[in-house]
Amino acid sequence: MLWRLANRTLDLAQPVAVGIVNVTADSMFEGARSGTPDRAIEDGEGLVDAGFDMLDVGAVAARSGPPVDPEDEAAALVPAIEGLAGTRVPVSADTFSVEVARRALEAGAVAVNDISGGSEEMFELVAETGCGYVLTQIEGPPRADRPPREYGDVVEHLESWFGGRVEAALKLGVSEEQIAIDPGLDFDLTADQDLEILRRLDELRALGLPLYVSLSRKDFIGALLAGSWEERLPASEREWGTVAAVSLAVRAGADVLRIHDRSSLQAVRVAGRIARDTGGESQASSGKDAGSPNSSAIWATEDTA
Repeated sequence: MLWRLANRTLDLAQPVAVGIVNVTADSMFEGARSGTPDRAIEDGEGLVDAGFDMLDVGAVAARSGPPVDPEDEAAALVPAIEGLAGTRVPVSADTFSVEVARRALEAGAVAVNDISGGSEEMFELVAETGCGYVLTQIEGPPRADRPPREYGDVVEHLESWFGGRVEAALKLGVSEEQIAIDPGLDFDLTADQDLEILRRLDELRALGLPLYVSLSRKDFIGALLAGSWEERLPASEREWGTVAAVSLAVRAGADVLRIHDRSSLQAVRVAGRIARDTGGESQASSGKDAGSPNSSAIWATEDTA
């Protein structure tokens, strides 16, 4: 499977590890709060050196909270994108603001990771620029708390939801090759629904689009580890639960994993080689170290057209 970005195409024969860079002081995981653009550039370069295949850079936390002015968001995000666009990996902009997304793409981002579920204006921007696009399931505006909905079959609901949103994007000129889909774990979903989705990722991958999974240190992992949603462990204590979830997500068909930690990066590498026999030389036999800059299982090719 391939995923087309603004200036390259990613080969997803092996799963891709996307490193999280937050130019924020209030993201849910304290260990990923870069705070300033300069610190974000430093942190992103460290993830590249560790062997991540891609960076996702954001300046607004997904957690509930008041609206953030687009000018304030852009003031933090755009310098970080500019500083990281020159690294050897592609960079996506984590934003649901069309205005901010445009400025981030002009600064060097090659994809937009949009947790809003998409809008006509965002689809038009994606079509115009030819960038990659992550379409995330959500049942209302971002940064707002809502009670989870009950579904007869949550995976069937997602299949229908994605079908409708992808059709809307295609009608506005977005190419199918630009779109990756994210089931939106923890967004308007219960922990049990999250688990059902993860067990059946292969059904979502059957939609024929790259499957982008954001699960790193999420609340459902904290709830599983503690035994209840109310007493869920904090994000700082969810690293190894994330490793387990990442490994099984790869096994179930996840193509792109958005993650915080080097431990999860190793899980992506090893689980990918076990789950997907692509006929290539294994890292073990080639003498490459998992997690090194040269151990990436994906290769980004420049588009020449």
